[in-house]
Amino acid sequence: MFNIKNYASDNVKNDILSGLVVAVALVPEAIAFSFIAGVSPIVGLYTAFILGLITALIGGKAGMISGATGAVAIVFVGLAIKASEQLSNAGVTGNAIAEGVLQYILFASIIAGLIQISIGLLKMGKFIRLVPQPAMYGFVNGLAIVIAMAQFKFFEGSNINMYIIVLITMSIMFFLPKITKAIPGGLLAIVTLTLVVYFTNLDTLTIGTLNTIPEFANMPNLSEFKGQLPTFNVPETLFSWDAFFMVLPYSILVALVGLIESLLTLSVLDEMSGTRGSGNKECIAQGIGNTTCGFFGGMAGCAMIGQSIINFTSGGLGRLSSFVAAVVLILLVAVFTDLINMIPVGVLVGIMFMVSIGTFEWGSIGRIKHMPRSDALVLILVTVITIMFDLAIAVISGVIISALVFAWKHARIIAKESMEEDGTKVYELDGPLFFGLTTSFMENFDFVNDPPKIVIDFKNARVMDISGVEAVDSLIKKYEESGRNILLRHLSKDCKAILKNAGPYCSYEEDDPTYKVAFNY
Repeated sequence: MFNIKNYASDNVKNDILSGLVVAVALVPEAIAFSFIAGVSPIVGLYTAFILGLITALIGGKAGMISGATGAVAIVFVGLAIKASEQLSNAGVTGNAIAEGVLQYILFASIIAGLIQISIGLLKMGKFIRLVPQPAMYGFVNGLAIVIAMAQFKFFEGSNINMYIIVLITMSIMFFLPKITKAIPGGLLAIVTLTLVVYFTNLDTLTIGTLNTIPEFANMPNLSEFKGQLPTFNVPETLFSWDAFFMVLPYSILVALVGLIESLLTLSVLDEMSGTRGSGNKECIAQGIGNTTCGFFGGMAGCAMIGQSIINFTSGGLGRLSSFVAAVVLILLVAVFTDLINMIPVGVLVGIMFMVSIGTFEWGSIGRIKHMPRSDALVLILVTVITIMFDLAIAVISGVIISALVFAWKHARIIAKESMEEDGTKVYELDGPLFFGLTTSFMENFDFVNDPPKIVIDFKNARVMDISGVEAVDSLIKKYEESGRNILLRHLSKDCKAILKNAGPYCSYEEDDPTYKVAFNY
């Protein structure tokens, strides 16, 4: 939690101003993701406030912004469809179906939060380090393109004024930091262009007229929610085992997707800021936030890379910035909804276009030609999958592809042959021995023509898993059954114990090696 006494005046000013920009930028995002999940806009706005506030105070990275996101909302689509069918079959009709679906979503959010808390307490957040750098580049580049593409729908049926406002916003955000960093470009663009549109009565799309776009045709005006604040509510489904088993698969998906996106966002901000956040703290904070959302009318969410980068590039580096963003957002919803309705959508589109440009890892384009082909393939595939499908699928695919490429590159173990003066044949192994190499390992040996005495030297080899141990045991058994004497050389103490426990055929030469052989059950 932040301590205001530790803040310099510049930090306070930058964090407050940046938080104002983010608060305004959160509004259309929260509304849009609410519609993806099939719930009222107020649900997404409550999520942005509650989750944003909790992660601002106890999250793993100062200045990181959390709220309702598309990646999590998409998971809720499947739950909403299944819940609607079940409620319809039970004879529920009309608005009661929508309310019932919301109860299931709130219940799923609570369970997802508890799962995330457990992951954080078990200190499993560190597994984000398994995401290789090419996959990270692909994720960031794909996300940048998705952010840009998501803005195109706002141009449907718009006039030239929309395009002018977008270009002016982008120009302000590009040139203002070169002149002064006292005021974030996004905030200046929002205030200036909103005043211009209001006093000139310029014909352009605003947040208040978003329902003129087909995709937002059913969106109620935000003024309907004026004065409403989150209130404690226990989901009606909380005490039903049938509901629990129905939402559990979706809760697991929400928990994992949310943590993947949150921890990747944390990693991106770590790289941008040069400081390191805590993945496990972020897991716990996300879990507490999502559980709280479920009890106060908000659906689960996660870290938002777009808004986090807006905050970072606007100078919001401390916890105060994300705290201000959350508090100002709920004030806008509860008190100043009329002001929100006046903001031109073109300003927010321009801000998001600049976020897209800043998010894209432009240096990765030049690096591709210098990368190994396998790494370049991972980068491109993750980018495409992020655009075409989903962030979580893209990241998981990138990790799997990278792991397979790594295994393929290292999937060889060779044996150099030599003869000692007494006629003993020595096989000097080189490479790791694991489950993927047991067959090729056996092919290195000449069981028919080898002499009576055989030595297998493990000086440059590593036994990696139980499959490798079983392969060694089978090899020794095969040689001894043919009447030959076989000896294992240069084994460490731990490997000797493993081989001894693995089977009755392992004998070895007593020596004093200075290295270890890796083994994992």
